[in-house]
Amino acid sequence: MSAPAHGIFRSLRSFNYRVWVGGAFVSNVGTWVQRTAQDWLVLTQLTHHSASAVGFVMALQFGPQLLLLPWTGFVADHFNQRKVLIATQAAMGVLALALGLLTISGHVQLWHVYVFALLLGSAAAFDAPVRQTFVAELVGETGLSNAVALNSTSFNAARMIGPAVAGLVIAGVGTGWAFLINGASFIAVLISLALLRVSELHPNPRAVRTKGSFTEGFRYVWSRPDLKAILVMLFLIGTFGLNFPIFISTMAVGVFHADAKGYGLLSSIMAIGTVSGALLAAGRATPRFRSLLVGAIVFGVGCTLAAFAPSYWMFAAALVVIGVAALTFTNSTNSLMQLSTVPAMRGRVMALRVGVALGGTPIGAPIVGWVADNLGPRWALGIGAASGFAAAIVAVYALTRNVQSHAPLRTTA
Repeated sequence: MSAPAHGIFRSLRSFNYRVWVGGAFVSNVGTWVQRTAQDWLVLTQLTHHSASAVGFVMALQFGPQLLLLPWTGFVADHFNQRKVLIATQAAMGVLALALGLLTISGHVQLWHVYVFALLLGSAAAFDAPVRQTFVAELVGETGLSNAVALNSTSFNAARMIGPAVAGLVIAGVGTGWAFLINGASFIAVLISLALLRVSELHPNPRAVRTKGSFTEGFRYVWSRPDLKAILVMLFLIGTFGLNFPIFISTMAVGVFHADAKGYGLLSSIMAIGTVSGALLAAGRATPRFRSLLVGAIVFGVGCTLAAFAPSYWMFAAALVVIGVAALTFTNSTNSLMQLSTVPAMRGRVMALRVGVALGGTPIGAPIVGWVADNLGPRWALGIGAASGFAAAIVAVYALTRNVQSHAPLRTTA
């Protein structure tokens, strides 16, 4: 019997999913605390408001997603996913604690942040495709689309809390304590992984270990026009549009002259939009290719509104629009690619997705940071707007060629 296909929160009927999402939520709050504190540390304490330095940190943190693709996809498809997650989550927790102690001691330098960003990015590169495909083990095929959307809801609900907490912590006791909070938060997700009922998991078929398994993933995607179109759109928006640390920090500090609390509040306000977008996705029975077109257009419009925003609160309102659009777009790419991919190939396909979505950051973030430094933050947002409209053009082309019909979505196990 397939699971009921109605209800926004239907995946929470599963014990394993409830345990997982609870631990993940606590860890996600910590992640947003650290991301906000890290950007603030680089922008205001280790440099003189250098957006380029923030962009370089982003490049180091997300570059491994692309560079380590041959290994991350292999691990996701061939190894026990629960055990891999325990290892990656523990590693990221230790790194966060180490950076926190270094910062509290007063010895932190910019190059230290660069090194830790690279190490955290390397651990996250192995974690991300496993974490995304592990959802199918928790709820099965029929609940996958809903669970993916609820994962994003959890992540972005944490985004409403984390940056605001970071602003208060930075103002109250200092940046280093924000990193320690993140390190401690990983205990929650490790406990949740330990409490899972292994007998109730729905194991994904493991791929057979053969030479060329990574290139097999590339060939699979290359033979699928729908997947290629999604990845091109994801590259455009991921590389030049999803640079929110640069957009928000430079607008907050350079244009509206906000303090740490004001900066953290902007990130939390944006999360109102991302949570709304995630809940809308959770309410849909199955994702549609047209959602990508809508998400890309609205993303471009939102970035345009943000670029011309005359005041702090108008800019905050535009961030809500951007948040809804970004989550509509990214959730749709996630669900469409997972549901239309054979399970034994899913880890490698999702590793490619993560690599394309985040691996373009080493290209886009330094460019956007340079534009923000030399032409102003509003021009940097203009690049984000252009990425959304360019992705929309790709979606229109794909729809006119009817590429989505090459691999109908599977909505039953």
